[in-house]
Amino acid sequence: MTEDLTPAQAYAAALARNAEQATALAPFREMYEFGLDPFQIEACKALEAGKGVLVAAPTGSGKTIVGEFAVHLALTQGRKCFYTTPIKALSNQKYADLVKRYGADKVGLLTGDNSVNGDAPIVVMTTEVLRNMLYAGSQALSGLGYVVMDEVHYLSDRFRGAVWEEVIIHLPESVTLVSLSATVSNAEEFGDWLDTVRGDTEVIVSESRPVPLWQHVLAGRRMYDLFEEETDHGGRGASRREVNPDLLRLARTENTRTYNPRDRRRGKMIREADRERERRQRSRIWTPGRPEVIERLDAEGLLPAITFIFSRAACEAAVQQCLYAGLRLNDDEGRQRVREIVEARTAAIPTEDLHVLGYYEWLEALERGIAAHHAGMLPTFKEVVEDLFVRGLVKAVFATETLALGINMPARTVILEKLVKWNGEQHADITPGEYTQLTGRAGRRGIDVEGHAVVLWQRGLDPEHLAGLAGTRTYPLRSSFKPSYNMAVNLVDQFGRHRSRELLETSFAQFQADRSVVGISRQVQKNEEGLDGYREGMTCHLGDFEEYARLRRDLKDRETELARQGAAQRRAQAAGSLEKLKPGDIIHVPTGKFAGLALVLDPGIPAGRTNGHRGFEHHDGPRPLVLTAERQVKRLASIDFPVPVEALERMRIPKSFNPRSPQSRRDLASALRSKAGHINPERHHKQRSAAADDREIARLRTEIRAHPCHGCDEREDHARWAERYHRLQRDTQQLERRIEGRTNTIARTFDRIVALLTELDYLRGSDVTENGKRLARLYGELDLLASECLRDRVWEGLTPAELAACVSALVFEARQSDDAVAPKLPTGNAKAALGEMVRIWGRLDALEEEFKINQAEGVGQREPDLGFAWAAYQWASDKSLDEVLREAEMPAGDFVRWCKQVIDVLGQIAAAAPKENSTVGKNARKAVDALLRGVVAYSSVG
Repeated sequence: MTEDLTPAQAYAAALARNAEQATALAPFREMYEFGLDPFQIEACKALEAGKGVLVAAPTGSGKTIVGEFAVHLALTQGRKCFYTTPIKALSNQKYADLVKRYGADKVGLLTGDNSVNGDAPIVVMTTEVLRNMLYAGSQALSGLGYVVMDEVHYLSDRFRGAVWEEVIIHLPESVTLVSLSATVSNAEEFGDWLDTVRGDTEVIVSESRPVPLWQHVLAGRRMYDLFEEETDHGGRGASRREVNPDLLRLARTENTRTYNPRDRRRGKMIREADRERERRQRSRIWTPGRPEVIERLDAEGLLPAITFIFSRAACEAAVQQCLYAGLRLNDDEGRQRVREIVEARTAAIPTEDLHVLGYYEWLEALERGIAAHHAGMLPTFKEVVEDLFVRGLVKAVFATETLALGINMPARTVILEKLVKWNGEQHADITPGEYTQLTGRAGRRGIDVEGHAVVLWQRGLDPEHLAGLAGTRTYPLRSSFKPSYNMAVNLVDQFGRHRSRELLETSFAQFQADRSVVGISRQVQKNEEGLDGYREGMTCHLGDFEEYARLRRDLKDRETELARQGAAQRRAQAAGSLEKLKPGDIIHVPTGKFAGLALVLDPGIPAGRTNGHRGFEHHDGPRPLVLTAERQVKRLASIDFPVPVEALERMRIPKSFNPRSPQSRRDLASALRSKAGHINPERHHKQRSAAADDREIARLRTEIRAHPCHGCDEREDHARWAERYHRLQRDTQQLERRIEGRTNTIARTFDRIVALLTELDYLRGSDVTENGKRLARLYGELDLLASECLRDRVWEGLTPAELAACVSALVFEARQSDDAVAPKLPTGNAKAALGEMVRIWGRLDALEEEFKINQAEGVGQREPDLGFAWAAYQWASDKSLDEVLREAEMPAGDFVRWCKQVIDVLGQIAAAAPKENSTVGKNARKAVDALLRGVVAYSSVG
């Protein structure tokens, strides 16, 4: 209290108050109704002191306050501030927030879709827009004082992460960087790198959630706390949390009572009494249905809630289940407000499109307070759901994990149906980082006293594993930085080749690689000490045991090599037999998932490329498309044919056969079984082993028997030491190669890219050619392919709709590959141009292989995907939304997203195309206009 202070202390306190009032932070704090947290104050003070900051804090903790202070500082100092976000939806949201605070005249927005007041002192933009401005040397960078990088942990993203590092490395030194990240375990390492490339950077880490999070498991009618005592309230205290013993007991009971046919008692199945007891237990424990979960949470006052389901279709199904169950979460007044808001936000959408988009079913669910949220939805629909959820008019949202990525949609409760999701290749457990990101939505600051994370009971759930996910609050930030063709020409153009190489060596990727070398070097030293001990252990008094061990190893290697050659020879014979197959041949697939009788529909093209990814292909023959006797149409691989295959019989394939029609497959499979079901394939006889007649093996065996150490009584003991010595020596050599490989890795990749670009006349030494300047304007995964198509005039003479179809192949990637059916394509010039694009890609792919540019490492050009060409062509040809979506078999949200990406690349092509003797630039602009209509044009700002 002030009366307890001495005069000197009171004077010092008054001076401190006056000093704080003189700072920019004091008026900034008065803009907020709530007080700032210590980590926010610390970061703001560091910013005002002229330092860069890295703020790592949990979702919902208010780290954007620090970014807003950078905006405040820029306006106070008469400088500019760019506020970057990873996704357009976040940019729109932040733009609306800043306009509300500072007025529309002071805030601009730049995304792929919108350009609003781009010369304003505050501009919100996606990170890619800033990267492109840096490479173009934009005048907008003049007077730039601060850059805020929201969600900077996106630099781990394997597809887009490199953009964040490009921006951080290339920003002018005079710009102060504000990096806002989720809680990551290596924030100090990232901060050290920022300190190296950006100068003095303060690292502020906060692991405290502003709203405590309680973890639960919902099983049957009972909600179990995950932890017995959660006295640390989601990470605030230091007390230890033990897993709830009731939950552990339940898991043991349920997971051990699963019926197992091998569980027999005295030769009989489980007794009826045991089964009855198990049924009674089951009646108490089950996985609650979706409507049941929402009703339960509503009754306990735990709504609004977000249920994360890792499937778009399941999100839509969940909404339907709630509607069928008669669930209503809004009263009449709420329903009326929902209808008014929705009708106002969708007024621009024509009535005929509303029917196609399922508007009326969507509106009915919204009126009841229920909605889905996923990438397949129309962007306008998603934004309406977000708005209604924040207003409290939608109380139950079923969402895919994309909702967890930055959108400001906090809830009181988050529900996870399962702890497993499809990662594009397989079903995998969610990581601690993903669990933290998802459950971070629970608990609304200033509204909720506490947040709740609820995991639904599933058979096989391990509470200890769940506790591990919930208890591990951080995950490491790993660089995904890789040089690209566009990056290479832009860097060389700005800095020259030598300086560009040095700049790339300052990347976070190289920084992490160099640090990891220190630990590897220590391991090499330990291994060398171990080798000395093993060498002593294998010493033999009769002779040189190291020489003897080498002979034994050579023998083993030779035997292995011959076995490998034999396998390769059998594969070659099998591949040769596949090349002889014709449509209509009936074969017997010898092994694999589709073993048995099959009809060849298409012999397939020679392997060696599969979706453009070297390293994932089958090199040794065709991949025949077959119809199995079980009515499945599948494209087989060489792995299904370990032995040669011959046609057992032939039959005619009807011209009307449609592989997508179940009836058509059923009829042809029935005819196949009738024609050849009685034929037994000939068994393949084993050949004599090559090792039996090999002279090298005979020589090695003779030398081994003649060696002095062969007669040693302790020979096998020495051999074990020699084997350990050999294994450790091999491991040590691998570690040494890793050290060599990790040093200058980014620069070496850059050198290979520069060599290829020099070969193609994009670069000449440190000079960028006209071809290179064109490539510098093309951003995207297939930048070099687009540039080559412009150089070879592949798109000359195409109509705007045909050009849109061709450009779609540069951006589209199917969610799931469909080998069975070729995509529908426009005819005429467009089809010829698409074919030429694939041929050019093949040439580039061969060049990349020659220059050792490896797609598996994230560098290089994937094969263009033609799956969206017909949809883009139809839409640009002014076809109706109903017709286009029906033929594309694609959700509206995906269709709009791909159209916008095509529009983005068309804009780049319009800027990069030759100005004289070319129609491409003009037609690219026309194609943009043709695509930017209807649902594609409904993009909102704020």
